Amino acid sequence: MPRFSANISTLFTERDFLDRFQAAADAGFEAVEIQFPYAVAPNAIGKARARAKIKVAMFNLPAGNLEEGERGIACLPEREAEFRKGVAWAAEYAEALECGQVNVLAGMLPTGADHKDAMYSLANSLSYAAKAMGDHDIRVTIEPINDQAVPDYIVHRTDQAMEAVEAAGHPNLYLQADLFHMATMGEDIVPALAKVGAKLGHIQFADHPGRHEPGTGKIDFKTIFAAIDASGYDGWVGAEYVPAGKTVDGLGWLKDFA
Repeated sequence: MPRFSANISTLFTERDFLDRFQAAADAGFEAVEIQFPYAVAPNAIGKARARAKIKVAMFNLPAGNLEEGERGIACLPEREAEFRKGVAWAAEYAEALECGQVNVLAGMLPTGADHKDAMYSLANSLSYAAKAMGDHDIRVTIEPINDQAVPDYIVHRTDQAMEAVEAAGHPNLYLQADLFHMATMGEDIVPALAKVGAKLGHIQFADHPGRHEPGTGKIDFKTIFAAIDASGYDGWVGAEYVPAGKTVDGLGWLKDFA
């Protein structure tokens, strides 16, 4: 079955952030991922990772003012300088965490803005990030987010994200596929992932509906995980769900699929 990583921004939140690395390792995970690590110094995170002897699979680039509802700035031409500064900042964290992959949140289309122009800006931002991160041997992904969670997000579906990847035209760009978002959008998950092929850079999951652990919703994880294995994908598959109760009480799925 796939190699699972634990997203410690949503799992093990019963513990302080730096203690979650060891908690994930104790639970049987070989890697973690982080949504946004920037509130903690990179050397402190690097030390916690090293103590736990666990890898960091990925984290997101800075995505604007999250508290005010922003979900990325890559599609906003007036935020280009801020985006590029964020790329450099993320590279510092990636080096300290020995992390080989970062994810770009595309951003929300402003009211009245032209979708075509925003997609052009997104492609330019992705191309810049891919080149800059490639110089550090770090891969870049882009993730679609469903239109119920973020209605104005510029890429809701797999094909839309792949259009942005293709428009950017850089070999260091990949898709981050979140099975929860795909299910919410009504995508047929197995063929959609197969169509992405070698451009599939990272996978995340939560059950749907509810966004809790596998077994709490309707997604057929057994079939999907088997298909991922059969496809030859050898990257991490990240558990990015909100536990229905205590994190450790909901990890039965890990024994079933690991």
